[in-house]
Amino acid sequence: MTTEFFGLVAGLFSYRQVNPMCGRFALFSLPSTLARRFGTDTIPGMEARYNIAPSQSIFIIRTEGDRRRFATAHWGLIPFWAKDARIGYSMINARAETVAEKPAFRTSFKQRRCLIPADGFYEWQALPGAKTKQPWFISLRNREPMAFAGLWERWNSPEGRAVESCSIIVTAANNLMQPIHERMPVILAPDDWNIWLAPHLSNADRLLDLLQPYPDEEMTAWPVSTKVNSPKNDSEECIEASA
Repeated sequence: MTTEFFGLVAGLFSYRQVNPMCGRFALFSLPSTLARRFGTDTIPGMEARYNIAPSQSIFIIRTEGDRRRFATAHWGLIPFWAKDARIGYSMINARAETVAEKPAFRTSFKQRRCLIPADGFYEWQALPGAKTKQPWFISLRNREPMAFAGLWERWNSPEGRAVESCSIIVTAANNLMQPIHERMPVILAPDDWNIWLAPHLSNADRLLDLLQPYPDEEMTAWPVSTKVNSPKNDSEECIEASA
């Protein structure tokens, strides 16, 4: 995968509006913290990101052999059978209710599951009478990095390039999220990580049982500035509470 190719894809998937589900998140914990949290090797050179948007390259965690390892993937899953990479823009999220049957996701759901690490995510709240939605940042109450349930796929372009891409699974909002948005990413509890990553587990019912709203009492949220609306803004200011 070349830098030029990802630049082309980013142009095709230019992020023009806030996505109606999970369309932005942040990952800013130290590499050593992430390695401890997820039981992986430390990744040299990992930089803090406060406004990660679709079409960008993001970190995923998957099982390779008997170990969890970090990898990078394009955010916007491109099914292996796709003729055009542009399909990936509409595949940044997979609905928990249909992920096992939808053609774009069902093979990955059976065979290529991953964790997507994050320190928190953003959602936009529609306010009565307001033209602009209010962005919120949502994190775990203990401020530990969280793990979204993810899928990944490998696609070969017509030119022969191998592109790895991914999607975040979303589900119904919990009580904390409901006043903000009707959907939220599936956050997996640490005790469920090994089950989700198990390469030979394909029991759909067992996997679907994991795709539940995270306990709201273990989460927190606060309103932030509309600076996050533009993916060009990628600094700690994006997560600061707004006045």
